[in-house]
Amino acid sequence: MALQGQAVAQEPESDQATNERIEAITVTATKRSQVIYEVPIAMSAFSGDALAAQGITDLTDVGKFVPNLNVTGFSAGHTSSANPFIRGIGLQDHLITTDPGVSVYVDGVYLGRQVGQNWNLNNIERIEVLRGPQGTLYGRNSIGGAINIITKQPDEVAVTKFGLEGGTRGRKKADAFVNRGLTDELSFNFNAGYNARGGIGEFINIPSAEYDVGETRDMYGRLSVRFAPSDEFSLVLTADANDGEGGLRPYTTLIDEVPNGAYYTGMRFGAPTPSGPLRNSDVAADPYDNATGTEEVTTVTNEARGLSLTAEWGWSDTLSSKAIVSHRTSEYKAGLDDDSTIFALDHYPERGDADQTSVELQLNGYFDNWDFVSGIYWFNEEGSNRQGEDSRFNGGPNLLELNQETTSRAIFVNVGYDMTDDLRVSGGLRYTQDEKEATANVGIGPFFSEDDWNEVSYDLSANYTLENGLNVYGSIQSGYQSGQFPARPYCLFGNPNCFVASENITATNYEVGLKGDVTSNFSMSIAFFNTEYDDLPYQVSFVSEGGFDTANLVVVQTSRGIEWESTAYIGEGFKLHTSLGYIDVDVDEQNGVKPVAPLTPEFTLSISPSYELSLENGATVDFRMDYSFRDDMYGEPSADPGRLTLIDSRELVNMDIAYTPYHGDWTVALYGRNIFDERYDNARLNTGDYVLQILSNDASEFGVRFNTYF
Repeated sequence: MALQGQAVAQEPESDQATNERIEAITVTATKRSQVIYEVPIAMSAFSGDALAAQGITDLTDVGKFVPNLNVTGFSAGHTSSANPFIRGIGLQDHLITTDPGVSVYVDGVYLGRQVGQNWNLNNIERIEVLRGPQGTLYGRNSIGGAINIITKQPDEVAVTKFGLEGGTRGRKKADAFVNRGLTDELSFNFNAGYNARGGIGEFINIPSAEYDVGETRDMYGRLSVRFAPSDEFSLVLTADANDGEGGLRPYTTLIDEVPNGAYYTGMRFGAPTPSGPLRNSDVAADPYDNATGTEEVTTVTNEARGLSLTAEWGWSDTLSSKAIVSHRTSEYKAGLDDDSTIFALDHYPERGDADQTSVELQLNGYFDNWDFVSGIYWFNEEGSNRQGEDSRFNGGPNLLELNQETTSRAIFVNVGYDMTDDLRVSGGLRYTQDEKEATANVGIGPFFSEDDWNEVSYDLSANYTLENGLNVYGSIQSGYQSGQFPARPYCLFGNPNCFVASENITATNYEVGLKGDVTSNFSMSIAFFNTEYDDLPYQVSFVSEGGFDTANLVVVQTSRGIEWESTAYIGEGFKLHTSLGYIDVDVDEQNGVKPVAPLTPEFTLSISPSYELSLENGATVDFRMDYSFRDDMYGEPSADPGRLTLIDSRELVNMDIAYTPYHGDWTVALYGRNIFDERYDNARLNTGDYVLQILSNDASEFGVRFNTYF
């Protein structure tokens, strides 16, 4: 957590420092290195070692332990998707014409697509979760916040790590990390792994299905090479790749709860449906099984490749520059059978791809009491989605073809000034210009549309160090997101002019907070915020005569709340981490309907006690438990009177018992994840004809983990 002592260890400088149990992690949230207490925003940070100890392996796990963060997965039933929602802002969809409201970065490189974004977090340096709009330094698509994944950089220290994990539900996992200095100037590190987990259900009508429901297979690798011929210049080249495939995410269709819908009556738009009336008895009796008769939707795949080059120059003691150039490609196969029956009524196998290229150039420095971060940014993305002849709507062929090219340009500057030793003020501006060109073909067309947007984002903040060492801060931040075209524009059948983009989205956040070490045994962080959003598009889906339509419901939203994080050492060897988030979201009424923020729990809570027991032979045994609570929430923007999309609250408990010998270079642990086998919904979607209930792939798991290093 942000203040849980999960920090990069540093050598103590005095006896007093030796007695300090809680060390402040150094972060780069503001694109400069700062102690986390000094950053005037609400944020959480996990070191790589803390992630491993807590059993956090991907973004979905991170979403269980950060206040007002909820990470879900929807995205055409794909098991590798990650859809973060921070403070009521996020995106359920995944198609190329949509953009997430929370940006995810790896070493400064933006990951723009949700499918395949559930990034593997083994052997990384740390992860930072920034809450609230981050428009000045992180630009577009960060109106809810930003998540930074920072990998381990190559250096001269020789390190080799191996990890093995095996458990119930067919868990098989192995990973390796190697870091070496080849010469005084050249070093590298390499991380690779394989992760597999068995299914949670069966495709009861397709015995030839390659995978079970929810089964996953993933291979990943990352290679970084660093060349540093002098203290003033370094060059890091990084290549990463992952290949994943498995079974369709678990979900079911609720039919009898919509007695006026086409599935119940067997009539749609005045004509009988090919299957006739459907009942819940037509779907699988066990919701984690799947009764589809369409083999094309049973398997999901994703591939991603990335190449980045980061160069840093130290021009003088006070002036430096940085360049980050990246190219990423991704493609996937997924799709849902919406009726969840053996009938070929509504099923939508699809494929998608995206190519992204970005360049960021920074000039940074400090003079006397002044410091600054500045730069220019360019981003281009070309992508597509396809549903073809094997996709069916109402029993007949269904076509969906989307293409979009996005080009974004920005210039930014952030300046800080130390007015006194205790008081610092900072401010920033960012100008962004976006252009989008898109085509849509839903069986008629294709239809072409284009639009452009520009916006100035700003930031003003101040933080003051009190006499007791605590830091109090206040900030005003703005964020921006370009408009979006409809994701599934079957409205074109009735309105050829409906394929137009929404207006640009703006957000303004007002925040005050207090954080730091209260004593050497207790640290805390508390933040109060109020965020106002204009022209915010909610994705709303329904069945139209043309097909499964998704339109933008544009709203005005205000989010306000409080966030707490703390770490306490109680006695010898006992440590307690806590986090608490509360949010109240108010959305303006739309045509007599009061929308709600989707997938946004009112309360989020985590409690993580741990105890380190020292044995007489010098070995240690670490006991750990992690409790996570997410309040009930709605799965989509419409708070329907039948509460059909209401998702129940959930409580998850993990445990871990790890043994490390005295001066040992290995650890063995017994772990349990979701030990009480809490089954919960990931999302819900009411189309008017039926309700899709997207289930979690998070059943209980128990196993053994072994790690060694030398």
